[in-house]
Amino acid sequence: MRFAGSGKILQATIVLYSSAKFRNDSGMMSKLAQAIRHLEKDEWNLAHEIVQADDTALGAWLHGIVHIQEGDLDNARYWYRRAKREFVEPVSVADEINAAKATLK
Repeated sequence: MRFAGSGKILQATIVLYSSAKFRNDSGMMSKLAQAIRHLEKDEWNLAHEIVQADDTALGAWLHGIVHIQEGDLDNARYWYRRAKREFVEPVSVADEINAAKATLK
């Protein structure tokens, strides 16, 4: 049996499920998850606003990724040191974003 529009319902369910991985216990989108989403869209300036206010190691790592996207590698190295992460060149921004995202799961 097939229901009219069931494909759209399935798509919406998948989107809700995948975005739930980025929600904290209160149901609010975590700020660092928002920063990661901005980084995925190459919106480093919006991500920067978020990570500047965060003093965790993950926040420092994301701050470093922001500066990689911006093209400021010296500043990126500084934030990687603050995050206690090795800065290996050449840096794959996509790999770094995916690795950071995996820490939120």
